[in-house]
Amino acid sequence: MPATRDQIIDRLRTVNDPELHRDIVTLGMVKDVDIDGASVKVHVELTTPACPLKDTIERDVRNAVLPIDGVDGVTIEFSAQVQQSPQARAKLDNPLPGVKNIIAVGAGKGGVGKSTVSVNLAVGLAREGAHVGLLDGDIYGPSLPTMLGLGRGTPHTANNMIMPFEKAGIKAMTIGQLVEPDKPLIWRGPMAHGAFNQLAKQTEWGELDYLIIDLPPGTGDVPLTMSQILPLTGAVVVCTPQKVAQDDARRAIGMFRELQIGVLGVVENMSYFIGDDGKEYDIFGKGGAQQMADSMEVPFLGHIPINTALRRNSDAGDPSANFDDAQLGGELQNVVRNLAGQISVKALSGAAGQPTLTVS
Repeated sequence: MPATRDQIIDRLRTVNDPELHRDIVTLGMVKDVDIDGASVKVHVELTTPACPLKDTIERDVRNAVLPIDGVDGVTIEFSAQVQQSPQARAKLDNPLPGVKNIIAVGAGKGGVGKSTVSVNLAVGLAREGAHVGLLDGDIYGPSLPTMLGLGRGTPHTANNMIMPFEKAGIKAMTIGQLVEPDKPLIWRGPMAHGAFNQLAKQTEWGELDYLIIDLPPGTGDVPLTMSQILPLTGAVVVCTPQKVAQDDARRAIGMFRELQIGVLGVVENMSYFIGDDGKEYDIFGKGGAQQMADSMEVPFLGHIPINTALRRNSDAGDPSANFDDAQLGGELQNVVRNLAGQISVKALSGAAGQPTLTVS
């Protein structure tokens, strides 16, 4: 006797999303159940195409359904629908209503590879199937023209909106394409506020699952402006392993917390180096950023090594090539998927803190 749909749904209630800790039926992730004799097909909708635990969910669904009498085979079909963040839903005057999640990437100091991480997060999410934008918010030292290979072209405008560049599967905008390449960018506070505000709100982003914002180093004007005008899903903090970088990263985490912007996680960049001899060298002391993240009770998203391919591809403006390197691509994709998982947890938690700033 064939199994019934009710039997299968009841069994699927025993399958929990490993990050959300609720069953996939209650979460609305089970979209359809198709029974063809002894074969069952379950359609599961993930909360992100970059789901880090897709294989776990697939295994658990199969293990839950196969023991049912009358079932000889189980096929799991996946789709993905990124959820809009609580912050975006709650902001009545949201200037970017088509963007589901806005993620700031910051650091307490320069030179830790924040722009490198921003670019590869954006490209990695896009490679998983998401619609992604990347805003170069570092208006003092924009890196995207080089790292994305944008050349000397200037953006087009339409209906008083700036049309973003499209490269490596993402939409991108940077102040670096609006000024002369060698022009020093000297901004006072109001000028920095105005420049960032224009880039963020007057770019035609369209419909995006994720908008990654590469911030300038430190805790100055641009992060404050960003927190006031945009509904941030959360922030990623980039840190190298050594203590001096950890000290500044702690300040960055503290800044986001004061602004009531949740920290989605910490990335340890320049974590280690593998020499031509195959030996791993911990030049800056691998693991320091992870220990800092643990001590501050924020998620750790992963390690990114010192890799000559990463430097070469960044200089060549070809970030997609980073994911073709087995070892480097694996590390990058691990960080991307862990971030996507944290965003999904945040989106379904319902928490929507509003950034505040008190000056005394």
